[in-house]
Amino acid sequence: MTTVAAIQMISTPDVATNIATASRLIASAAERGATLVSLPEYWPIMGMNDTDKVAQAEREGAGPVQDFMATAARRHGIWLAGGTIPLQSPEAGKVMNTTLIYDPTGQVARRYDKIHLFGFNKGAETYDEARTIVPGADVVTFEAPFGKVGLAVCYDLRFPELFRAMGQCTLLLVPAAFTYTTGSAHWEVLLRARAIENQCYVLAAAQGGQHANGRRTYGHSVLIDPWGKVTALLAEGEGLITGAIDQALIDGIRSSLPALQHRRL
Repeated sequence: MTTVAAIQMISTPDVATNIATASRLIASAAERGATLVSLPEYWPIMGMNDTDKVAQAEREGAGPVQDFMATAARRHGIWLAGGTIPLQSPEAGKVMNTTLIYDPTGQVARRYDKIHLFGFNKGAETYDEARTIVPGADVVTFEAPFGKVGLAVCYDLRFPELFRAMGQCTLLLVPAAFTYTTGSAHWEVLLRARAIENQCYVLAAAQGGQHANGRRTYGHSVLIDPWGKVTALLAEGEGLITGAIDQALIDGIRSSLPALQHRRL
């Protein structure tokens, strides 16, 4: 079996502070035996304004945030799923909201740009990621030593066709910064649904608390098994969870309930 970890943060507007927090938590996850560690969405910066991340956007392959992630993966000999970071985009005033996967040598193995951009308007609570983010276009997976891993980010969770397009995976990664309003209603049920219908593990690293900009994120970083059972959970606050990926459990469930074979398109 393989041990994986999800890091939960309450990221601040200060990149250096967030890097220090991530460094400490990654080291703790590695000490607990995790060979794959996931950071949450927006981990390097939760700015006072949506446009703050545009000013911090890095060019692909260069910048202090990417340097940190490469070094952390190499130092601890882990696969590091870099939550999301803002990378420069083709459109002025906007970024790509990007997950970078680093292998244990510190090399970038895969890149995923968030496809579905969050929009929400309820009273005084309003979000519109499309104002500052360019959507991605490609479905992305990668091969880890323990199996195929599918990549998604936060709002992507609401679109099951994305996960079907990945094919049969061992693990789905869903770094997120769900709002408290939507998270308290939908977070766990959506994650469990993706695990059950795809008969695989889901690891979701989240932002989890009250941020300096006034936003409250839901947290509840979680590992869910292919039967839909929550095997590790951190409700709120900074910290991490770890848990095991058991291929024998996946194989047994897919054998006894071969729903993936029963699909009719």
